[in-house]
Amino acid sequence: MKIRDCVALVTGSNRGLGLAYCEGLLLAGAAKIYAAARDPSKIRVRDSRVVPIALDVTSVADVISAAHSCQDISLLINNAGVLRNSPMLGLDAEVAARQEMETHYFAVLSMAQRFAPVLAANGGGAIVNVLSVASWFASPLIATYCASKAAAEILTDAIRIQLRSQGTHVAGVYAGYIDTDMSAHVTQPKTSPSQVVDRSLAGLESGADRIFADDSAVYVDQKIRTGRGALDAELLQIWDDLQSQRRSIAP
Repeated sequence: MKIRDCVALVTGSNRGLGLAYCEGLLLAGAAKIYAAARDPSKIRVRDSRVVPIALDVTSVADVISAAHSCQDISLLINNAGVLRNSPMLGLDAEVAARQEMETHYFAVLSMAQRFAPVLAANGGGAIVNVLSVASWFASPLIATYCASKAAAEILTDAIRIQLRSQGTHVAGVYAGYIDTDMSAHVTQPKTSPSQVVDRSLAGLESGADRIFADDSAVYVDQKIRTGRGALDAELLQIWDDLQSQRRSIAP
C-alpha cells in the first residue's frame, strides 16, 4: 500500500490521534482525506485535500451514508475510540463495556462491511484498525476497554483473512498510552501521536499485518512470548497496590 496519492478516510479526525493521522497523511502525499467526526465543524486541519464529513461510527445509517459518499477511498483508518476507565466489576461496568464495544468492535465491523466493496472496486487498498497493547491482556483499571480491544483484534484478524482474496491489506496498530486527551489523566510515559502515525504509515507501506507503534507494544509482546506468568503477576500487583491505597485513605 502506497500512501502517496491515496484517498483515505480517517474516523475520529477532530482531535488526538485522528488529527495526527490526517496531518501525517498530508505530509506523506495523500491525494485526499475524508476527515470524519460526529461534528465535522470541529475538524481543525485546513488543507484543500481535506474533506470533513459527518460520521458517528456507532450509527449504521451514518456509516452507510459515508460509504455512498466516499466511493473513491483506497485507505480506511478506523481510529475512533472511547475510554471509560472501568474495572470489569465496577458500578458502571456494563454501561462502559457497551459503549466501548459499540465503538471498538461493532462500529469497526460496520465500517469494514460497508467499505470492503468500495476498496475492492478501487483495487483493494487497505484497512488500518487502531488497536492497543490492551488488546492482549486485562489491565485491572480499564478492563472493559481491554475486552473491547481484544474483540477488535479478533475482528481484525478475521477480516484480514476474508479480504485477502480481494487484495485488501488489513493491519492492526498496537501502542501503549498515547499522549492525547483520552489519556490526559495518565501519569505514566506516553507516546506522541506523530510517532504512532509515522510507524503506522511505514508499517502499512512495508506490508506489515501487526504494527508495533511504540516500545510498550514491543515490551508486552515479548512478555507474552516468553510466558504470560510474569505479565499476569505484574497486573495482579497493580490491582493489589490499588486496593491497598484505597484502604489506607478510607475513613
